[in-house]
Amino acid sequence: MLRISKLTDYAVVLTTHLADDSLAGQVAPVRALAETTGIPEPTASKVLKALSKADIVDSVRGAHGGYRLARSADEISVAEIIVALDGPIAVTECVDEATGCSHEDHCGVRGNWQRINAAVQGALAAISLADMARPDAPRLFQIRTGDDAGSPRSVSQ
Repeated sequence: MLRISKLTDYAVVLTTHLADDSLAGQVAPVRALAETTGIPEPTASKVLKALSKADIVDSVRGAHGGYRLARSADEISVAEIIVALDGPIAVTECVDEATGCSHEDHCGVRGNWQRINAAVQGALAAISLADMARPDAPRLFQIRTGDDAGSPRSVSQ
């Protein structure tokens, strides 16, 4: 099962909150973000520091300090947030060129895993933080199962 870490999930929740139109460009204190999102303050602080290091949010010091998005929510992708917390997106180890797999020389599926990985990366890169912040966002994909089996078809608008 492909799964993002809990910290990455928190990062998406926190940045989506910062992308809300009512906060656009404003500095939000960690305590307020933690209370609003239900994420424990120490965890929210840890996640926001990682996002700041990746230039996704700006940290503002001082009595009225906190965090705000470093760029427009339209310019920040979900992929960027995932990479900031979890590192490079890879569905298997063999898609990472740095991994020295002992089966690489006689593996017949590595190229296909790379195609799948590129598709996953592309899908995540195509979804912006602004998309995530919209409660009425259109479905991007419909996955067919059972009798409808077949390849996923795009239903984005």
